[in-house]
Amino acid sequence: MLFYVPCVLLAVQVLSDVPPASPQDVHVDNWQLTWRLTPEEGNVTYTVEYSSDVWKSVQACANISSNSCDVISTNAAGEHQCVILRVRAERRGLTSTPVKACSPHGNLCSPDFRLTAGPDSLTVHLSRNHRLPLELGENLKHCVYYGKEGEPLQKYADVLSSVTIPDLQKGQRYCAEVQYIYISRPVGAATCSLCEVIPVSRKYSKQSNLIFAVVLPVVVLLVLVPVIAYLVIFQRRRIKRWLRPPYRIPDDFFEPFGENYIPISSSSHSEEHCHGISAIYPEEFRE
Repeated sequence: MLFYVPCVLLAVQVLSDVPPASPQDVHVDNWQLTWRLTPEEGNVTYTVEYSSDVWKSVQACANISSNSCDVISTNAAGEHQCVILRVRAERRGLTSTPVKACSPHGNLCSPDFRLTAGPDSLTVHLSRNHRLPLELGENLKHCVYYGKEGEPLQKYADVLSSVTIPDLQKGQRYCAEVQYIYISRPVGAATCSLCEVIPVSRKYSKQSNLIFAVVLPVVVLLVLVPVIAYLVIFQRRRIKRWLRPPYRIPDDFFEPFGENYIPISSSSHSEEHCHGISAIYPEEFRE
């Protein structure tokens, strides 16, 4: 029995040495950073870090137990007043993998974009009507990332304006993110992912409708013709019985005739006796 006690203590020690889970849904909006806590984990603190070149801790957001922090103090520290932010969890000296913050809305340091899906493609609609593009001109580009939902995103291209990503699989859900990039260096937080389902092309839909319109009548004819032929050939009598209108014999049909019955004779009245004409003479010869 005493042997099991050290084993249990060792197992508890091993489990306690596991790093905490990484924070989820890390968003930054108007310099307010938020993330989602892991409720089943206790004694976990969080530290916010920022970087325009090297990662540093935000003093007001170090080793806190809450799930939000104001990072306005990093405004002056970043290049072009923009920084990249991330959050890591800590417990008993062990740290989780840090998670970068994304911006759910376009702001001074993050692009504003829309996403539309077309047949076999995904279009990222970008706008340069913001402070950074107006200040930095064509040296500031948009770095576009894309990929299937649930999979790591891959870089597509650095572009100045809207771009269409071709050759995507129909029916699959694809996501995209955009981040400012200035002379090959990322600036500010990336946007949060937007996702769309790639629709089936109109050409394929028209072909499907045409095939359906042709095949369905043929299948119906192949089924109905043998059925109708069988009924006409082998079930004619039964069909006639079904189609014959209902009839009923009156109740007094088989009763005997009453006393006041007057038979109707089909014979004609007796012929009158007349003399036959033997000859016809003109009136002047009768005298």
